[in-house]
Amino acid sequence: MNLTRIGNWAADGFSTRKEKIQIFLKNTDRYFDSLAGTRFPKNFAPTYNRFQSEYRQLRKNPNPQNPLVWAEKMLTWGNILTHRAKLLN
Repeated sequence: MNLTRIGNWAADGFSTRKEKIQIFLKNTDRYFDSLAGTRFPKNFAPTYNRFQSEYRQLRKNPNPQNPLVWAEKMLTWGNILTHRAKLLN
């Protein structure tokens, strides 16, 4: 959910919402850090691992050259994880 919010804010005006985006990114980092060591089902683990790699790359760039591409990646991962998580139940 945070990824979708972050992506929407970035798409609507990254530079004007940068402070809010950074706050939510830090909260999101803490949440994902709390999942470290979690054993996910085999049908979800590869997706989560790909996400972690991509997310780390996105986090390394606090001032993206193209905020819309950055926002689209956040939105995409928000959607992927939301739908994949529904399959875990």
